[in-house]
Parts: sequence; structure tokens; C-alpha cells
Amino acid sequence: MSSLPSSARVVIIGGGVVGVSALYHLARAGWSDCVLLEKNELTAGSTWHAAGNVPTFSASWSIMNMQRYSADLYRRLADEVDYPMNYHVTGSVRLGHSADRLDEFRRVVGMGRRRDMGLEILSPEELRAIYPFVSTDGLSGALYDPHDGDIDPAQLTQALAKGARQMGARIERFCPATGARREGDAWVISTPRGEIRCEYVVNAAGYYAGQVARWFGRDLPMVVMSHQYLLFDTVPELADWSKEVGHKLPLLRDVDSSYYLRQEKYGFNLGPYERDCRAHWITPDDPFPEDFSFQLYPDDLERLEWHMADAMARVPLLEKAALSRVINGPIPYTPDGNPLIGPMPGVPNAFEACVFTFGICQGGGAGKVLAEWITEGTTEWDMWSCDPRRFTGFEDRDYAIAKGKEIYANEYAMHFPHHVWPEGRMKKLSPVHDRVAALGARFGPYNGWERALWYARPGDDTSEAAQRTWRRDGPWSGAVAGECAAVRDAAGILDLPGFSRFRLRGPGAADWLSRQITGKVPAVGRLGLGYFADDAGRVVTEMSLARLAEDEILLITAATAQSHDREWLRGALEPGLSLTDETDDWATQILTGPKAREVLRIAEADLGRGWLTHQWGRIAGRDVWFARVSFAGELGWELHTRIADTAAVWEAVWAAGQPLGLRAFGMFALDALRLEKGYRAWKGDLSTDYTVLQSGLGRFVDWAKPTFRGKAALEAERENPRPTGFVMLTIDGDRDAPYMASIWHGGRIVGEVTSCGWGHRLGACIGLGMIETALNIPGTEVEIFDRRSPAKVVDGLWDPGNVRIRA
Repeated sequence: MSSLPSSARVVIIGGGVVGVSALYHLARAGWSDCVLLEKNELTAGSTWHAAGNVPTFSASWSIMNMQRYSADLYRRLADEVDYPMNYHVTGSVRLGHSADRLDEFRRVVGMGRRRDMGLEILSPEELRAIYPFVSTDGLSGALYDPHDGDIDPAQLTQALAKGARQMGARIERFCPATGARREGDAWVISTPRGEIRCEYVVNAAGYYAGQVARWFGRDLPMVVMSHQYLLFDTVPELADWSKEVGHKLPLLRDVDSSYYLRQEKYGFNLGPYERDCRAHWITPDDPFPEDFSFQLYPDDLERLEWHMADAMARVPLLEKAALSRVINGPIPYTPDGNPLIGPMPGVPNAFEACVFTFGICQGGGAGKVLAEWITEGTTEWDMWSCDPRRFTGFEDRDYAIAKGKEIYANEYAMHFPHHVWPEGRMKKLSPVHDRVAALGARFGPYNGWERALWYARPGDDTSEAAQRTWRRDGPWSGAVAGECAAVRDAAGILDLPGFSRFRLRGPGAADWLSRQITGKVPAVGRLGLGYFADDAGRVVTEMSLARLAEDEILLITAATAQSHDREWLRGALEPGLSLTDETDDWATQILTGPKAREVLRIAEADLGRGWLTHQWGRIAGRDVWFARVSFAGELGWELHTRIADTAAVWEAVWAAGQPLGLRAFGMFALDALRLEKGYRAWKGDLSTDYTVLQSGLGRFVDWAKPTFRGKAALEAERENPRPTGFVMLTIDGDRDAPYMASIWHGGRIVGEVTSCGWGHRLGACIGLGMIETALNIPGTEVEIFDRRSPAKVVDGLWDPGNVRIRA
């Protein structure tokens, strides 16, 4: 046994496919002084019993990129490292039973077209041509993916390991990490064979990631689910067909019945995702094991009987196959089903690459992303979908279990734009939640905070089933139109709990903040927007800045950005400055509309102060901080109150506004209103996929400043602009364009839509996006569910001169 090195640049804890891929990609980046610690043999955790499917399909742009990269890597890896692998690129078919499912397929076809993925929709007859054993009864069509297939997980992991070793990285098997501590600027990882010091550490411990995280003071939001798949013996008819045609059947997924079925040699592998699912290691009679290497759970086939019968009806040949083995192993889940890849919140030089539900198909891309995080401090693709900082700490054990089971039971479910999943709700409530609910609010969670999405009227369908539609005119549409009309003609009030807010104080605070943002820090008494760029000039985040005093600034940002933005600020904070998270201490209402000033005649405040000012005042004898801004594009204020004062202020404003037509409005209306103004949304229109200048935010760049992060990159871009830039569009058709819908011109893709919705004030569908800047001319089209709709690039829409907002 070789001796354990005393130091390394990076130590990776966990020897599954993700940990080994991270090691491989670090070595490829030139960081060969890296060590991976595995308690048993490589692949001893979830990797060894994984089915090994390698889909590229995803409704998430970032995850599709990650999975596409994995498939590309796996096709060439065996030759590159000289290690043979059983990788069968069979293609796959996803069966559709409804028009809605076909629309989901069409959306993904459009996304895949951007990456030349060759996805296509098949008719039932075309499906039979490539899968002759399937019954097409009740099918509306299928999605064909030519690049799908399956791979041997152990061989894949060993190939990555060989490649990593060839580049100088080390793997220490049968050497468990047993603890971690911080000494100065280094991490010290303890093992039975001694200690190893490192600059960076990575938790890639699979379903043991929660135990490892506790060494770093982390409580991971995760649960371990039981997933079973069934192996069936040879079927002579299948064997004869395969030998005749010279290949395997495509992998079949009946996504509406929730299972996959693939050819395994000359038999079958059936893997259901059952509704009656089970979480493990969550009760005293099922404790978390000290070691579960190469182990399985007992068979539990009763839960799968419906799926087995349905699969046999869909592929009758399966009835002739003898069941030979059941694999029932642990699979970790986060509350949203996506893995954790990126910086460990609150912990210096520590990263996570764990809780992978689909580790085989995502492992290659995950290794690339993780290596970029460590070596470059950022990633090629915006990876917010997997960033550990998307979880902020409210996700307790019960929440993680409930959401994990919900995700598992709906693994193949469609994710409709206005649908809200029911589990894990009511975690954080506004001080006026009961009053808002009494007005008919239908809620949705934002970082756990329940916010009103829309206000149902008598007779509106408020069932969950009614939310499951791709159409624009759902049961909320009439109500939202009325809410927008009230904001346009009178006034609206939006209860907005959960704004993330940070107070920055200390000598030189304003100068420090000036170096962090691209633009100017507002003067005392003023408000402004601050854009934070990375070294490449890409948009990291947007915050509202309120200068309270010479060296005291309030920074307000999105609810979901709380952990992300706090980490970004603290990571650059200089000695002598303090940053306080005051998110939980305050509540906010948005009061906006042409009669907002009349409503606020009850306030003790100077309502004549102009746009982008702030002040303290009082309503109903309670202190209120008035911010003269409006994301809705109308005259308005944000009313910020301490939690104990919020109800009294709400009631006073509500009573004063009733004679003036004041109406409560929700997040759906706010989204429609902000689109009409061209206001960007974080992690949609604003992300590290685009630079500050690409995003049309040049007016927020102060070129006269001696320095700010990203300045050199943005100066270079100013001299040589990128080919694409921000646009507003009006789009024809009766459906809204989904995120990353392609923009076409002259028979080719020239851009993408980053957000879209119906503008009720304008009576038009509004899209924001990126387009080749030389093509802002007639002839533009937007691809919506694989069909192109005419679109027009516009300079501005609602009140482009900001006359109403400045009133």
C-alpha cells in the first residue's frame, strides 16, 4: 500500500463517477496535484448499482448542456484513455399520451436544435418502424433522441480514473475520510492512514454527502430514496431481431406511465418511478448505516405491480421474459431533484459535487463544471440550477423528505410554467398572509416564502389540475388582466415577503461597493441599481442600492438570491466593513399605480420626493421606509416595515385605497407588468450566460471609475462587441415562448428568448432575449413548441420615456 501524501492542492472525498470525473477534469485543467479518497473500492456507492442510462433530454438548459457534454465525452473517452467500455448509443423514444406531452417534446426539440442534438418528434407509425414490438394504442406520438443509450457505470468510472492517473492525479482506495478541520488557509482531512493538507476540498460522497457535510457545519437538504429496476432473461424473438438488424432496441420511456424499459443483452431492464415510493434511513428502525458499500435493499415488488403490468401491455414481448434479478438501491435526492455542484455556502475553499439522482448521465458534465468552479472561480454555463446556494437553510429534514418523495413520484412529470407543486409548503409566511389569503390569493413559494401568484375570483378554477397547461389562457388569466388594469388605472398592492436585504457599514463602504459594481453608488438619500460582474464581465447579480449614510448602504435583492448574494458580498468583503443579513426582520409591500400618491395621503411622509429617492415616514403610527421605485412601471413606492408593524400598515393602506380602486395583485401580474417595461429577471434574463453589455446595461457602467471587477473584459468588449445583444420583442400566437426558445431569421437561429409573457396593458405577447445585433429587422420569428411565430423587435413598449413612473 502506497503512503498517503501529506498534502495536495485538492482533496476529493468520494470515489463514485462524479468524484472521479471531477478528478479527471481537474487534471485536464493542469491541476494534477489532486487526491481522491474512497472508503472502499471505486463505485461502491450508488454508481455500482446504477442502471447506466445516458439521456441528453432535459427541460433545463444548463442540465441539458451538462448531459450533452457527458454523452460527447463518453463517446470518445475509451479511445482517449485506452480503456474499453460498453457504451451502447441506441437512441431512445419517449412515449407521449397527450397533446400536452407532445408540446413538452416540441419544446425540448427546439432547445436541442440549438446544440445540433438531432431530436425529433415521431408519429405512432414512425415509432413502430424503429421499435417494432411496441403497442401504439393511446399514443399521440414520441420523442426520438439519437444520442441516448446506456453505459457500464463501473467501466466508465475506471476509464475516468485511468485518465486522471495518466495525468498525474492520485486515487487512494480503502482510505476513508473521517473528518475535516480548518488550519489557517488550509484544510486538514483525516484518514486512518494519516492526515492530508489541501487548499481545496470537495464533498463528492454520494448518499454519504450529508454525513461529510456535517464536518463543515453544513446540513444538506437531501433524502435517500429506494429505486428498483428489474432484469429479465433472454427473449428469443428479441434475440433474433437484434441479430438480424445488428443493433439493440432504442431505450423506451413511457413518461406518462413513469418507467423506462431498455434492452439488456437479449432481455429487458425495467425501471419504474412509482407513486408509492419509499425514503430510507429516516426512521429509528431504519438507521443510517456506517457502511453500505456494494449493498442493496430487500426487494419490494408490490409497489411496482401496476408499472409492470402497464409495461407488459405496452411491449407485449416483455410478458414472455422471465424475471431474473431485482436491483433495489439507494439514490439521493435534493428537494428539487437537481444535484449540488459548486461552492459550499459559508465555507471557504470547499465545494460540493453530490446528491446526484442521475449521476451517470450527468457525471461527465458535472466534473467539468466542478473543475471550472475550482480552477477559474466560475463556469462556462450558468449553473444556478445546481448551485448549492439555491437552498438557504429553511429546508429542514421533513421538507427534504416530502420534496424528495414528490420529485421521485413525478420523475417524468411535465413542468408547466404556472403549476405549483403542493409538497413542502407554508414554510415562511408574510405577516399579512391571512389577510392576503382572505382576498382569494393563490400562493407559490419563493425561497420558501409564500407569495400571492394571483387572486381568484368567484367561479375561477383553483384546482391543481387546472394549473397543468402550456396555454396562456389558464384560469388565472382573467383575474391577472383585472389586476394589471387596476395597476394601470388606479392602484395595486402586492405583498412581497422575503426580499433579501443586507446592510453594509463601515469606513470606506461606499468606495468598496463602487469597486464591486459596474456603475455608480447612489448619493445619500438616493436609490439605484447595482450590477455585479465577474472577471469576464458577465452578470453575476443585480441589487437595489439605497445609500442611507456616507458609509452605510442597504442592498436589496431577490428572495431566491439570498444565499448566493450574501456569499458573493462576503467573499470580497474587506477588513473593517460589516455585512448584516436583515432578510427575516422586514416585510415589504409594493404600492403602485397612478393613484398611489392619493392612497398614501394617510402617510406622514414627503410624497413629493422624486423617483429613486427614499425616506422614513409613518403610517398608522408605525415606522415605514418608503422607497420611490416600482418594478411595475407606474408611479409607486415600496413600503418596508418591521414585521411587528406590517399588519397595521397593510390595513391602513388597504382601507385608504378602497374608495380609489385599490386592488391586490400577485406575482403573475407583476411579471406581465415588468415585461412591458423590459425589466430583466435574475437567473433568466440576467445570468452569467451573458455580459453586462450584452444584457443592454451599458448605462449602468461607469467607465470613468479607475477600477471595478470585470472592467478590463468589458472595455475589450466595448471595442469589439459581442455578436448578440438584448432585445424586446412582440410575438404573435396564442402561447408564450418558453425559456431559451429560439429566435429565427432567414432560416437560421439568431438568438434566444430569456423570458416571455402576455402584456395586459398593451394586449401583446412580450419577449425579452438575445439576438444577433445586426438582425433587428423585419422577418424575425420565435420558435414556440417547435412552431415559428412572427415577431417584431421593438425599442420600447410601455411608457418608454418613464413619464408615468416619474409622475
